[in-house]
Amino acid sequence: MSKEGAGVDLDKSLGYLLKEASTALRVAMEEVLRPLGMTVTHYSCLELLAQRPGMSNSELARGAFVTRQSMNVLLQALERDGYVTRPAEAAVGKVLPAQLTRRGRESLEEASAAVRSVEVRMLAGMTETEQESAFRTLRSMIHSLRGHDHT
Repeated sequence: MSKEGAGVDLDKSLGYLLKEASTALRVAMEEVLRPLGMTVTHYSCLELLAQRPGMSNSELARGAFVTRQSMNVLLQALERDGYVTRPAEAAVGKVLPAQLTRRGRESLEEASAAVRSVEVRMLAGMTETEQESAFRTLRSMIHSLRGHDHT
């Protein structure tokens, strides 16, 4: 089969390289979180709740890159296992904002340290200037793909 007109050259595809990097990062994060009894999604949920208290199920799902249904199942498990609490009734509308418990905060502290070690490892071969440039470049790509100004 000829490669002519066959689509994207994976060796030169930035999108493919970003997906490969994303997958490698997720695998590395799962490796350090697994001994703590966590998945990346579990960790992401706790981190989001710590940094942005009062987020709705939908907001947590978007922030953790999962469906609302998956987030609801996760929140139920986190509540059952004592990592979060949720009010029995919504104060406003249908939102039942979860809050970290002491166990959730302590687990998050350990998980955050493990995830930071992965990020340090990921950036180890880059100078500070290269790291800053990578952050700017990735933010610019995200901004462009989300349909914001292209200036």
